[in-house]
Amino acid sequence: MFTGIVEETGIVQSVKPGARSIRLAVRSKVCARGLRIGDSVAVNGCCLTVVRLTSKRRLIHFDLLRETWERTNLQFARAGSVVNLERSLPANGRLGGHFVTGHIDGLGKLIRWERAGQDHVLEIAAPPEIMRYVVFKGSIAADGVSLTVAAVAKRSFRIWIIPHTYEVTALRERQVGDAVNLEADLLGKYVEKFLKLTRPGERTAPILEL
Repeated sequence: MFTGIVEETGIVQSVKPGARSIRLAVRSKVCARGLRIGDSVAVNGCCLTVVRLTSKRRLIHFDLLRETWERTNLQFARAGSVVNLERSLPANGRLGGHFVTGHIDGLGKLIRWERAGQDHVLEIAAPPEIMRYVVFKGSIAADGVSLTVAAVAKRSFRIWIIPHTYEVTALRERQVGDAVNLEADLLGKYVEKFLKLTRPGERTAPILEL
């Protein structure tokens, strides 16, 4: 579980396709501290498992399955790419953003990226299976950043980026046309599921007969 509060931006060291997976190596200053093999780290909002650590160069190595590769914008990562990093939330940690699982729902496309005073406004086009969960003033994770939805259209939504978020996340590197990892609010998915399963007079779950 994550919060969408990015701890630092890392730099992709290498992307190496293999027979079974794609090995991604990321340089980190903050998130590499105290990490162990098997720990979870969100990379651009995608939950990945640490498979190797290179302490001298502070490299974190991950193995990406083809499913992860095709569903996220990590497929566009190259050596030198900037990525958002967040370690998993400890049980006694503070929830500064919102509940983020690190399971990417799909890719959005940045269609507007403008300066508005000291802030920036972003508009992201998203597929219908994601837009159904996007609500005004609701939460959404874009490249792992917990953000509040400022406006909703039929095929896109708008978010505002304050100067601090712009400075400390990889969103500053994004340009119009770039792909953005999106994870809709977890609560909306469960509410939809329960409403579909529950009908007047029916139990919400079957009872097993032993």
